[in-house]
Amino acid sequence: FATAKQQGKGSYAAGMASSPCGNSNFDSGLEIKTRSVEQTLIPLVSQITTLINHKDKPKKSERTLAAIHRVGQAVSVAVGRFVTVGEAIATENQELKDEMGQACFEARRAGDAIAQLTDVGSALPSQSDGRVTVFSDRTGMVKAARLLLSSVTKVLVLADRIVIKQIITSRNKVLVTLDHLERVSTFQEFVQIFSQFGNEMVEFAHLTGDRQNDLKDEKKKARMAAARAVLEKCTMMLLTASKTCLRHPDCESARINKDAVFHRMRCALEQVIEIVTEARSCGENKILPASIYNGIKDFKVGVECLRENLYSLSPQSMGSQLEALVERTEDFTDSAYTSHEQRQAILGLCQLARQDTQQLVNAWVEAQSLHAKEATEDMEVAILKTCQSISDLRRELHKVAVIRASDLLKVHGEQLPLRALKAAGAEGNLEAMAEYSRKLTEQKEQLVETCRLLCHVSGTEPLEITCVHAEETFHVIGPQIISAAQTLALHPSSKIAKENLEVFCEAWESQLCDMALLLREINDIFEGRRGTFFHPLFPQKHSANLKTAKAVKLDAEEQTSMAKLGLELRLLSSDVDTEVEKWEEQEHDIVRQSQSLASMAYNMYLFTRGEGLLKTTLDLFHQAEVCASISANLLFAPPSVLFFLLFYRSCKCICCFIKHKT
Repeated sequence: FATAKQQGKGSYAAGMASSPCGNSNFDSGLEIKTRSVEQTLIPLVSQITTLINHKDKPKKSERTLAAIHRVGQAVSVAVGRFVTVGEAIATENQELKDEMGQACFEARRAGDAIAQLTDVGSALPSQSDGRVTVFSDRTGMVKAARLLLSSVTKVLVLADRIVIKQIITSRNKVLVTLDHLERVSTFQEFVQIFSQFGNEMVEFAHLTGDRQNDLKDEKKKARMAAARAVLEKCTMMLLTASKTCLRHPDCESARINKDAVFHRMRCALEQVIEIVTEARSCGENKILPASIYNGIKDFKVGVECLRENLYSLSPQSMGSQLEALVERTEDFTDSAYTSHEQRQAILGLCQLARQDTQQLVNAWVEAQSLHAKEATEDMEVAILKTCQSISDLRRELHKVAVIRASDLLKVHGEQLPLRALKAAGAEGNLEAMAEYSRKLTEQKEQLVETCRLLCHVSGTEPLEITCVHAEETFHVIGPQIISAAQTLALHPSSKIAKENLEVFCEAWESQLCDMALLLREINDIFEGRRGTFFHPLFPQKHSANLKTAKAVKLDAEEQTSMAKLGLELRLLSSDVDTEVEKWEEQEHDIVRQSQSLASMAYNMYLFTRGEGLLKTTLDLFHQAEVCASISANLLFAPPSVLFFLLFYRSCKCICCFIKHKT
């Protein structure tokens, strides 16, 4: 169905591509929420605008008349093709049959009307200058255009429901398999079901990735990205946590660790569905808490509006707004990690803002008593002072949050508690493990609080959502690391328990890296520039092979095949990380090459999800060639790493796949 829909959109747009896209507003009575629907309508709007504008001049040359006729016929033909696809959709989806059928009928009727209105046969020759007068019913053309745009939009919006239905169906399949995974009791059963789960997660990741890129609302895109990030990281956690629980079925900490992963995955799956269906949940308010940045922005807008309208709000409401804003700064001033100097600076600026606002209120009340129609000179001065003091407060809060985050990242970048926890667990030292667990918990609380402060000064709603996601991630992963460490301490010789702890520690380290990028983005926003992060691509080796391939576009089936290869590489990269730790000589060439291979495999996996550094299939081809070459060099390594043969096979499959497409 998705292929049919895309073909319909493609042929429809192709029929409209002869004119440049213009801007035109129309009332379809339907809200357009995705970019694909919007982009599909742009050529149609352009063509319709051209036809309506030509109706203003009844007399036209034969050349102009022929052009109008071609445009009208192109619209009619393209609408006919489009409606054919819509009718096929209606046949395959009985729940939409009536609505889609009516919309298709209206679209076809409007297309026929436009073709008739632009028909050369309706033109009459002029007696005076020999030019041709076209039927000039501009009202009829406008009416037909509105009907066409409304009906076509409705067809597209109805078709979009099928995409949502696909996502929901995919989610339901994942949930069912997730339930089976949670109840397995043997390794053999687990491996079989996890393989199915992996395929279903690949499908779900593609559907939700496409949806995320298609959404117009930046807040929804950010929430979708956060939920998908949770699912991606939890997939590896689920693998190792489940294996640990199967290996140590009587271990309470292993069960707690596993249950937390399953719970978080279900929550993320539910959040995705809330976004695509726009369902309102009780957790909606938790996603975007009231931030100081938004409070300051709203307060300044209210203050500056007084220049135009002295009665736009009341003095009491302005005072209440300021006090609510000052109350939010308590997240900074009440923190045990805020220095005395920083606390005093914030309190001083809050007091200054109160004083300047009170002076504004006094001048405002006086102006109202004089029945002034606009801001007086005293009011203008007070407005400027109030805006300045509130901006100074924002600047100080931003500085405090950024300094706090930067200092934390420097301190925690060494990962001392994590290293100590791993060592204590491997030694079975429960007392040391408890001590370092307390230190990790304190670190977690610092990071959670810092993410909350960054949320206050983030500058945009999508970044606020990212800050909330970071806060929740640290809050959840901290206890999971501790439960994984407890399991290892109880079973210090367990390789799977050690691997499980390593996976959770990697997730923690990954979130610290994400926090550093987030901090940079917030700084860029504050300084008036959008954050753009440049990451150099991998070394340009084996360039000769690039001549045999080029960037290509994959259809849905090919994307699924590629995604399965990507997931296989992701799981293999995890095995590599486990194997290289066994080597005593960590500077050994095999270890370095193995780590490089794992990194490249992970980036190829990200490409199959529409993310990461690789942007085109050409980039993927180049990366796969390099990866295959390294794998080939490692085929004669000791037996413990002979699974590099699997790497080689997967990478060569990708290369052959792209060459075949070329």
